[in-house]
Amino acid sequence: MIAAFLSAKVAVAAGWALGLAAVERLAPAAPRPPRSDGPRLVRNLGLWAANTLMNPFITLPISAAAAALQLWTRPDLGWAGLVFDLLLLDLWTYVWHRANHEWPLLWRFHRVHHLDQFLDATSAVRFHPGEVVISALARAPLVIAADIPFLTVALFDALMLLSALFHHSNIRLPAQLESALRLFIVTPSHHWVHHHVETADTNSNYGGVLTLWDRLFASWSPHAHTPDMRIGAGDAADRPLLQLALAPFRRAE
Repeated sequence: MIAAFLSAKVAVAAGWALGLAAVERLAPAAPRPPRSDGPRLVRNLGLWAANTLMNPFITLPISAAAAALQLWTRPDLGWAGLVFDLLLLDLWTYVWHRANHEWPLLWRFHRVHHLDQFLDATSAVRFHPGEVVISALARAPLVIAADIPFLTVALFDALMLLSALFHHSNIRLPAQLESALRLFIVTPSHHWVHHHVETADTNSNYGGVLTLWDRLFASWSPHAHTPDMRIGAGDAADRPLLQLALAPFRRAE
């Protein structure tokens, strides 16, 4: 059952990513950079490939082991329990994302994601493998303490991936639709502000699936996305794939 679910997750995510990529060409929110996009795609997809290869050997086993380690057995709450677990995991994602910006050691890894100077669906899978492993390890105590089933963790990860592909995408939504969706879920305009080079915006809009947490914890940026908004980690330039892999281990710039 788990293997079938994971296979379905890959198929759905691939279809979703290809659909978003097509819409990005037909209705872009911001013009693509005039220079060739090839090196950037190599960086983003190279990091994605590394994480994909690592996933069945490191990341998935961490989550599976955490879910299998039962310190207690909670009562079966049916659909209410599933909804609670998904909300709890999304809240944890918000807290963890915020910690990645506030703790210097974590930022060294997460900064690789923010060095991307243009956003599209490929940005959603541009993460340093070290960040992915640390994230899985940091989440494990929550999974154990709350007795969250592995299938629920896998379901949330699938929802998070679909959400990330969507809110990193360079698609232009009708203003009214964007505003309505943003009341509940993270949208491209909401998350693009998070990637703005201005520090105040970078340190805001941390939500993963729901925007609820940014409202509750006062991290909602008042600024709106504009097509000319500069994206990146301050004035730092992006770099080749090998340098991105080594960046967290080098002296801070």
